[in-house]
Amino acid sequence: MSSSLLAAVTAYIEGQDGGEGLFPTPIDGFNIVRSCQAMMPMRALYRPSLCVVIQGGKEILFGDDMLSYGPMECLVVSVELPASGRIVKASPDAPYIGVTIDLDVTALRDVVEQLDEPPVPPTSPGPCMFVSQVDEPLANCIQRLVRMSGTPKAIPILYPSVMREIYFWLLNSPHGGELYRLALPESNIERVVKAISLLHTNFARTLRVEQLAEVARMSPSSFHQHFKALTSMTPLQFQKQLRLLEARRLMVAEAAGVAEAAYQVGYESASQFSREYCRMFGVAPKRDAMNQQRLYREYASRTVRTA
Repeated sequence: MSSSLLAAVTAYIEGQDGGEGLFPTPIDGFNIVRSCQAMMPMRALYRPSLCVVIQGGKEILFGDDMLSYGPMECLVVSVELPASGRIVKASPDAPYIGVTIDLDVTALRDVVEQLDEPPVPPTSPGPCMFVSQVDEPLANCIQRLVRMSGTPKAIPILYPSVMREIYFWLLNSPHGGELYRLALPESNIERVVKAISLLHTNFARTLRVEQLAEVARMSPSSFHQHFKALTSMTPLQFQKQLRLLEARRLMVAEAAGVAEAAYQVGYESASQFSREYCRMFGVAPKRDAMNQQRLYREYASRTVRTA
C-alpha cells in the first residue's frame, strides 16, 4: 500500500507542475509537501491534525518533548499549540513526501458516539501529540483523498465519509484511547482546552494561572499539572510562543515594524521582544520577517497556480 500511496501523491505533485514545496489541494485542510533536502526547524502554530510521512523523516519539538516519525508513520495533534517541526531525511533521489489533514473534533465526537466499544482513555494525563503506524486501511483513505483532489466536484459528496473512516481507524489504532480523550465531554483535556482557547484569544493580555484555572474549573495546582502534561509547556511559555508567532505574522503579512509588532502582542519593551524573538526563531525579527516574506510570496504563487 505504501508504494501505491507514494505513486498517487507523486502523480498529483507532477500534475501541479512538479518541483518541491507546499502543494495545496482543492480539499480545505488537506495539503501535500515535498522537499529534496533536510530543512531547518520551522516554528508554527499546529492545529488538530493528522501529519503523515510517506517517504523521508520528520521531527517535531513541543515544549520539552521531541517526537520523530518516518515512512508510513503519522503524527496526531489533538490540541492547537505552538511547536517546531523539521524535515530530517530527504534527498533529490528520495525526497521527503508527506501530507497533512486537519481534524474536526465535532466530527470525531460523532464517530465516537456510534462506537459499540470505544477505546479506553489513558488513566493519567499525557501529551497532546503521539506517533502511530499508518496501516493499510488508513493509507487507503489517504490515497482516496489524493485521488479525490483531482476531481473537485466529488469532494462535497465523498470527503465527509472518507474523514469518518479516518476517525474510525485512528480510534481503533493502538493509540486510539489518546485520541478518544479529545472527544470526551467535561474531561480534563476539554477543560484545559477551554483555557488554551482563552490564551489564544487574549495572548496580548497578562493572564494569571488562577484566571486560567478558573476557566478550566480546576485548582491552580491541578490545572498547572494537566496543562504541562498536555502541552509540555507552562501557561507562561505557551503564551510567550503565541505572542511571538503572532508578531511574526504581523511583520510578514501586514508589514508591521519590529516595535509596532512587539507592542501589539503585549510587549512593553522592544529590546526584550527582540531578545526573546531571537531565542525562539534563531534570527533577529527584521531579518526573519524578510526571509518569511520571500517564502510567503513563493507559497502564494503556488496557491494561485494549484487552486
